[in-house]
Amino acid sequence: MNFVMSSKVLACCSAVLLAAAAALGAASAEQQEWLARAKRFERHGWTYLHIEGEPKQRGFQHGYLMAHEIADCLRSTRDLWEHASAMLWSWLVERTAGMFANRIDPEDLAELGGIAEGMRAAGQTTTLDEMVAYNGIIELSEYWWPTELKKIKEGPAPAVKESCSAFIATGSMTRDGNIVLGHNTMMDYPSPFPNVIADIVPAKGHRILWQTQPGWIHSGMDFFITDAGLVGAETTIGGFEGFDTNGVPEFARMRRATQDAGSIDQWCEIMRKGNNGGYANAWLVGDIHTREIARLELGLKQIGFEKKRDGYFLGSNVAEDRKLLVFETDSKDTDIRQSSIARRVRWKQLMKQYAGRIDVARAKQFEADHYDCYREKVLPGGRSLCGHYELDPDGFGSWPGVPYGCAGTVDAKVVDAAMAGKMSFSARWGSACGRAFDAGQFLAAHPQFDFLEGYLKSRPSQPWTDFRAGE
Repeated sequence: MNFVMSSKVLACCSAVLLAAAAALGAASAEQQEWLARAKRFERHGWTYLHIEGEPKQRGFQHGYLMAHEIADCLRSTRDLWEHASAMLWSWLVERTAGMFANRIDPEDLAELGGIAEGMRAAGQTTTLDEMVAYNGIIELSEYWWPTELKKIKEGPAPAVKESCSAFIATGSMTRDGNIVLGHNTMMDYPSPFPNVIADIVPAKGHRILWQTQPGWIHSGMDFFITDAGLVGAETTIGGFEGFDTNGVPEFARMRRATQDAGSIDQWCEIMRKGNNGGYANAWLVGDIHTREIARLELGLKQIGFEKKRDGYFLGSNVAEDRKLLVFETDSKDTDIRQSSIARRVRWKQLMKQYAGRIDVARAKQFEADHYDCYREKVLPGGRSLCGHYELDPDGFGSWPGVPYGCAGTVDAKVVDAAMAGKMSFSARWGSACGRAFDAGQFLAAHPQFDFLEGYLKSRPSQPWTDFRAGE
């Protein structure tokens, strides 16, 4: 029996190696030299990707090594866009090219072009224009399209999804007096998986270690560290409306800020320049050298900015800057029935309870927290920091908007200053609490989501795992 199983494993490995060797033959000698400096491996639900060099070289490495995953993500993104908007993906790609192409810097465009070239060399079909639309899908589908749809329907724009929970603390709040940062991503479960840990060594600028999605040149989930000593994360500003088609895409600004900035102020300045309102976020950024932390709330017309060396900032999808909250969102910051407000209250409770004792272990505990401040008990659901809309009979606002919504937390990440100084962080794929999600069981229990068959993927329970640059 053991011999038969081993033979099957060997046969499978041989097939993979033969396929890889055949694909490698499609790359030129120069491109094979680029690929020799890149690598990927799998660990506990994550794919670790190392790329380096000039923009086109990095892009080619990325596109070639992740070609299958990128193609799968493109298929899901295309089909889910067409289902949600009733518009063709080709229409979006064409519109995006005219709107974004001249506003993306040459380095980002070269890297995007390299990804497309790498995919083609690996036998997958795509174009530069499609990669631009794919990288901008969050701001296109959630910010630009609602403004377009409002014109067509002559009604209110659909509200932005409220997702992600995060905190950053320093000074007297933490055990060692330096920065601790935690973040988990809350998203639609049918969405492409953002399960890539990318180690990026650019020819110019700072080395980056971040979470991302196959084929993206930005993080998107927005948890990052750099060799400049910067750490950062974001949470969406809920209930936001606004988009400037003449601005610079958010994904391009985020990449440039993270690669080019050597300080918090520089990072925030790059994000502000050309702001288009897309993917309006509360950015939590820290500098482990100065022990400073900041919160940049970047709306469209309203911007909130605070910086301190002692205390904390929170992210739960409700704006803290009063003008931004009132002028650019429809959020009610006292309605504890809403997930964003309930999570905001819970964050404050945890900060008060653990003041002076916050460390990586506590951060992991926070991200997996299941306390519901509205019902005043431990109850995994849409109001808990570790979100489980799929378990909740309530419908939550515009997102997911229905009982047992197919959405929630899909990861958790934590880092402190000591880890960041070594270019490392700890991450958990799947629910922050470790609860497994079985797609088949969910669809059988909730047949109203049967259209997600083939797009909804299971996530088994995974352990916390440390990653570092240069593995």
